[in-house]
Amino acid sequence: VVFVLEVNPRASRTVPFVSKAIGKPLAKVAALAMAGLSLKQQKFKKPKTPSYRSVKEAVFPFEKFSGVDTLLGPEMKSTGEVMGIAKDFGLAFAKAQIGSGNLLPLRGWAFLSVRDEDKALSLAPAAKLKKLGFDLLATRGTAKFLQEQGIDCERVNKVLEGSPHIVDRLKNGDVALVINTPAGKHSAQDSYSIRRTALEYRIPYFTTMAAAKAAVDGIEALMKRGENVKSLQEYYQ
Repeated sequence: VVFVLEVNPRASRTVPFVSKAIGKPLAKVAALAMAGLSLKQQKFKKPKTPSYRSVKEAVFPFEKFSGVDTLLGPEMKSTGEVMGIAKDFGLAFAKAQIGSGNLLPLRGWAFLSVRDEDKALSLAPAAKLKKLGFDLLATRGTAKFLQEQGIDCERVNKVLEGSPHIVDRLKNGDVALVINTPAGKHSAQDSYSIRRTALEYRIPYFTTMAAAKAAVDGIEALMKRGENVKSLQEYYQ
């Protein structure tokens, strides 16, 4: 079943992103086409598949509003977008995070608390974080799973389990990265204090395993190659 949230009979913010990604002024090309000038007349050729990767990231103003939850839904909450470009996806993702003000850490403690259906998916990112030199902190269920898989981690209490708990560790500056996938509405509400504290203390926070994997790949790329800044023209060559 496909649920349609909205249909926009217009160009979206994706157009300038794609234009920058491939080096073609698509809005201009489209406007001329609507005015009767064909793609052939414009000498517009199908762009080649780029040898680099481009990642678009949304910018959110959550820190400007006290008490606002960072958990996303279908409502528009972003106030802008940034783009990261690099030869590989990991570094492109890391650059996009830097552009949005979400600085990925290169050392420290990484906290993991994931729902049961995500536990198997958390194995690879957790193992890579350990390999990169991070220490792992996890809630009871996640810690038990990781330890059973041979990945060393320290267990920490959930907020409802009493102090010292994960929010205490966040406020103490012990945690550099948070990976937390809520199991449902109740779980999402329970983890609100974690999300809000991570936001207030500017700790990178990821709520899906896809984003967590991308973040870990980004950290690995930064550690191996650095930011590796180039001009757009160099990528277009």
